[in-house]
Amino acid sequence: MAAPDTTPTKTLRHAAIVIVAGILATTLAQTEVLARLPLQNLIKNDLHLDRAANAAFFFWAGLAWYLKPFFGVVTDAFPLFGSRRKGYLIVGAALASLSWVAMIFTPRDYAHLLAVAIVLNVFMVICSTVIGGYMVETAQATAGSGRLTAIRQFVQQACSIFVGPLSGFLASVAFAWTAGASAMVVAVLIPVTILFLHERTLRISPTEVFGNARTQLRNIASARTMWGAAGLMALFYLAPGFGTAMFYRQQNDLHMTTQMQGFLGLIAGICGVSAALAYGLLCRKLNLRTLLIVSMSAGTVANLGYLFYSSWERAQVIDGLNGVGFTLAELALMDLAVRATPAGSEGLGFALMVSVRNFALFGTDWFGSVLIEKYGVSMETLIWANSLTTAITVPLVLLLPAAVVGRRDAEAAAVAGAPVAAVGEAKERARF
Repeated sequence: MAAPDTTPTKTLRHAAIVIVAGILATTLAQTEVLARLPLQNLIKNDLHLDRAANAAFFFWAGLAWYLKPFFGVVTDAFPLFGSRRKGYLIVGAALASLSWVAMIFTPRDYAHLLAVAIVLNVFMVICSTVIGGYMVETAQATAGSGRLTAIRQFVQQACSIFVGPLSGFLASVAFAWTAGASAMVVAVLIPVTILFLHERTLRISPTEVFGNARTQLRNIASARTMWGAAGLMALFYLAPGFGTAMFYRQQNDLHMTTQMQGFLGLIAGICGVSAALAYGLLCRKLNLRTLLIVSMSAGTVANLGYLFYSSWERAQVIDGLNGVGFTLAELALMDLAVRATPAGSEGLGFALMVSVRNFALFGTDWFGSVLIEKYGVSMETLIWANSLTTAITVPLVLLLPAAVVGRRDAEAAAVAGAPVAAVGEAKERARF
């Protein structure tokens, strides 16, 4: 008798190890995560700049994240050292780590810090794009989009559990500690990639390389489902943001220390982990359309809680509820992004949809800060505008095709009836 085929389990296990390490590295070591409170505090209290300048720093620092589709084309179509994933991860992680070291010696002024942050994020985006493409192709080959998306979000939220207090502490000490810690975190991705990410060596001519790039662009241009999903994500996130403005309210009005702000991140992280665990179970019982409606509605309702953000006690409850609501919405939208990405263009397609989210999220935060600083718009008005805009997108879920959102997680494998290895080989031929 033939031995049982354990390829799906083994594939998911190895993918989970690489994805967990990749998400840890590309989440924690971003300027917007572990370093966000230290940088916000530095810009506000050392450089004495307003909300708009503070939010603008993070918007421009993340410039490469809005150009993520470009990196998707490069990594999908141009192998590095005969590799579409492994080579890019090793080189990107090494250069990102070195960039954080360079941040230690950067003069403490707005322009120099911003310039290094922009360069740093280029290498972070390379790593993130590769991890995203690897996750998508593995999820599609094993019909595990919900589970792998839940793992991704679980790790991100788990990061918040200790990032909050740690970031709050780092904001109270020399910035070199923040840069050094971030450099070590992203460097961990190098040995994990070497040990657990295995690829066949690709040998292609320069003519084939440019042909691959053209194929990727044609594939994406004709992917109507992917564009519909990207449009839904853009509308959900395209609302006046108030993240930076809330940071100033916490310090100026509620007199919170950076440690207290970090503790709020801890609460949100714990609640977010709970939401990720719940989603990992629900995705196998409910179809994605139902999950999208429920999760996006939960995110909208939780957002309205910030209308009552007037004390330390209320802040803990509201940030906890938002940790659940926003995490559920993010999970469902990322699950949609994974399913809607066309096979053979995993890096580019997923990067395109994620870049829509990044641009909207950080751009609207800057926009919201400008509305407060220059036009005197109240925080409450921003909260209402944000919540109403996201609420409008919920009924649009009904317009998404049933082929994408009408099934539960793991159902595709039973329908396809093909072993994972065969699916993977077919995708390789489609790419090259």
